[in-house]
Amino acid sequence: MTTLLNTGKKTPAGLEAPPLKAASFFKTLRASKGNAFEIIPLEAFEQPFYLSKTILGKVLMVNDPEGVRRILLDNVANYPKNDLEIEFFSAMFGEGLLSAPGPKWRVHRKAMAPSFGTRSVESYAPAMADSTVAFARQWDRLPESAEIDIAEEMKALTLKIICRTMFSTDADELAGLARGALEFAQGSLEFGLLDVLPVIGPRRIKRTVDAIRAQFKSMDSAIYRLIGEREKIRDEAPKDFLTRLVAAKDPDDGAGMSASEVRDEVITIFMAGHETTAVTMTWVWYLLSHHPDEEAKLHQELDAVLAGRTPAAADLPNLPYTRMIIEEAMRLYPPAPGISVRQAQEADDVCGFKVSPGLQILIAPWILHRHRRLWDQPERFDPTRFSKEASEKRPRFAYLPFGGGPRVCIGATLAMTEAMLILAVLAQKFRLRLKEPQEVVLQTRITLRPKNKLMTIVERRRAVA
Repeated sequence: MTTLLNTGKKTPAGLEAPPLKAASFFKTLRASKGNAFEIIPLEAFEQPFYLSKTILGKVLMVNDPEGVRRILLDNVANYPKNDLEIEFFSAMFGEGLLSAPGPKWRVHRKAMAPSFGTRSVESYAPAMADSTVAFARQWDRLPESAEIDIAEEMKALTLKIICRTMFSTDADELAGLARGALEFAQGSLEFGLLDVLPVIGPRRIKRTVDAIRAQFKSMDSAIYRLIGEREKIRDEAPKDFLTRLVAAKDPDDGAGMSASEVRDEVITIFMAGHETTAVTMTWVWYLLSHHPDEEAKLHQELDAVLAGRTPAAADLPNLPYTRMIIEEAMRLYPPAPGISVRQAQEADDVCGFKVSPGLQILIAPWILHRHRRLWDQPERFDPTRFSKEASEKRPRFAYLPFGGGPRVCIGATLAMTEAMLILAVLAQKFRLRLKEPQEVVLQTRITLRPKNKLMTIVERRRAVA
């Protein structure tokens, strides 16, 4: 949640950037049109460590893969999440996996792990593919060269998919409530000068947190009703995510989760799951519209492997280039561009950098994924970076689309399966072209979105022989 205070210019010798006054900072941030990462100076993309002064104190940006490993894995207990960030996530998700304290997180993670294992994900794949096929029929009914906002289209599709996989139904009521709550929460995370002032700031933030919490309460009755229905028909219930969650047990003591705990995890997976996949697919289409050669390779692979049929989970290992496109899109446009801000509890040595107690630590995929020391021509779209050979040579913590360490996203396999099925179904039938002229502006909130509409033109591909 910490916002960086840098001028965006190259600093003199040394790694510490001069601070801006708070008023100047917010003016600079407004000029960036909402993308806080655009005001990070060049050195942050060139140095393994970059110390920045902010209105909330000093922040160390760690861009060395081994340093990232130290913070997220090897000495993770020394770097808990920032209190303000936990407060905001708790307002949205209760004590789900994104915000639960350590002991509860460990219990829930173990209990939920089977629901995200390979067999479970494969069982969700038919619903994902069928939902996308039904969505493709809607595009088929559009007039030739119709214009669509691909960001909104992908949100609508991923909401349909997560409703099917979680609840075995479209759950239109819940989908509408979820979209409204998420939009409200993301919009509430735009801070101004008054939010950082003593006395006034904490009161304003408390009002924001309370408003977010109230907005999410509108979903509770619908979710609790679904939970109650599943508990009554456990043996006959559909084998979807909700049924698995209601039946989940701690492998150590056999204890299940309470209705409120199930509610928190349902909202966490429901909200985080559909939003991150939606923004990933939005940027996939955006990049393909600019790179016809890579798009042609994608079409060639899909035509050769699928020949026009609906993909299944068993097809995905035979679609390596499809996967590489998605992985490269998440490198350039990570769905969660900034991992939680951490705060050092005790002094530490991170690859030679002396960390003092209280220092705030920022690990940002946006910076890591575009870092000059880690990637050749990092601004260039090149899916072959994620060939098996290239990936094996890359440091593990240089690429973090799903975070890292013990709290790495539990739904990473599910998300990649969903994204591949969406791309395989739709790219067999359609090509999307960015409408020109159009200014595309990034907006960094919890996820990385286009600030405005992203209008694209739908073109039908010829049928595969």
